[in-house]
Amino acid sequence: MDTLKIREMLNKVPRITLYFWIIKVLCTTVGETAADYLNETLHFGLTGTSLVMGVLLLVVLFLQFRVRKYIPSIYWLAVVFISVVGTLITDNLTDKLGVPLETTTIIFSIALVLTFAIWFAFEKTLSVHSIVTSRRETFYWLAILFTFALGTAAGDLSAEKFKFGYLNSIYIFGGMIAVVTAVYQVLRKMQGAKHRHQPFYAILAFWLAYILTRPLGASIGDYLSQDKDAGGLALGPTVTSGIFLATILVLVIFLSVTKNDELPPEPDETAAAR
Repeated sequence: MDTLKIREMLNKVPRITLYFWIIKVLCTTVGETAADYLNETLHFGLTGTSLVMGVLLLVVLFLQFRVRKYIPSIYWLAVVFISVVGTLITDNLTDKLGVPLETTTIIFSIALVLTFAIWFAFEKTLSVHSIVTSRRETFYWLAILFTFALGTAAGDLSAEKFKFGYLNSIYIFGGMIAVVTAVYQVLRKMQGAKHRHQPFYAILAFWLAYILTRPLGASIGDYLSQDKDAGGLALGPTVTSGIFLATILVLVIFLSVTKNDELPPEPDETAAAR
């Protein structure tokens, strides 16, 4: 087996395609509605829901770290659970401990920046194309957790504290993602020639979009599930979660069969990690 094939087998994340972003937004929406469903509809309570989902997340992450390459079903199951847990972390801080949304937004922003700083200090890259070691994967999932917690706090801050409403919050965060995408495309065209290293602006654009899709998904989930008096469509967390989970399942099965989102890591960064 040649070196390139070995590297491909060790890749632990999907290729960043339209499918990736669609499933990511769906997962973030489920994170918002599923937490509400377990907490309120099934009456698990915030503590009970947090314990159950925390244990399930640890089990799925154990499986994710055990496999030697990207497997869509395990990877996206981990994203779904970490989305729910990220939501619950923020909910516990704000609802149980009374920490203001402004404070939680700042706390998780600092935690995310520190995670990126330590990650870069050790690995000299934040590229998601090079998650080929357990240490890089640990940094990756820790960053993902903080993006979900931060996104929940920022989304609630926008929709509830600042009273923009769920629909307007969708427009706000969707517009911010559109701006990030447009700037990335402009810089990409200006750069022209393809380089061996993934440019810094591409890595920055990815993480900015990843962070912003969380409050976008949370706002979509709240808009669909919340009562009309609260500015939603009153579909409820059960229906909303069911629709989005079914869509995620269909897309993950499609990707598992077609393997359209598999990508070997960048050769130069993989060599440095070995």
